[in-house]
This record gives sequence, structure tokens and C-alpha cells, in this order.
Amino acid sequence: MYAIVKAGGHQEKVEVGDKMLVNRLDAKKGDTVEFPVALVVDGAKVTMAAKDLAKISVKAEVVNDEAKGPKINIQKFKNKTGVARRKGHRQKLSLVKVTSIA
Repeated sequence: MYAIVKAGGHQEKVEVGDKMLVNRLDAKKGDTVEFPVALVVDGAKVTMAAKDLAKISVKAEVVNDEAKGPKINIQKFKNKTGVARRKGHRQKLSLVKVTSIA
């Protein structure tokens, strides 16, 4: 059984026990969070109807609330003018572990 959940502007495919990185949540380490479901697949049975999905939720536990994504380097350069700019960015993320799909 797996589900497609909406998490922080993205959709993720999850099963019970999976860990996933999502955009920073307002939850501390050890807290339980709930994600809305877009699709549920249980063997050959696929649930897509909005009224059925409203009854289903995916619960997850926050494992790490201070994770960071990979470093992204941004460089701009204009030839013959002496203009150069270098900047970096690391996205703040939360690591969550799926505990139940019900």
C-alpha cells in the first residue's frame, strides 16, 4: 500500500516506514504531522475520489527539524566590465518518517 501526499508544494510517493525530506515544517523533533492525500493504491484498488480521500490521512513523525538541502552556487559574470557576483543558498528542510496511512 502506498499513497501520494501533498507536502510543501510537492507531491511525494510514500509507504509506511519511508523517510522523506519536505520544506521546513512548524513542528519540532518527535512531533506528529499529518499530510493530505492525493491518491491511495492498495494492491489493485486505486482510490482517487475526493470524498474517499477526505477520510484518509498520512501521519508522520518529525525525525530531524533542522536538515538542510544541498548547497546551490549562483554566479553572475559580465565580461569586460569587472562585474562579478557570487552567492550561495541552502534550503531548510525537515526529515519525516511515515508512521501510518489510514
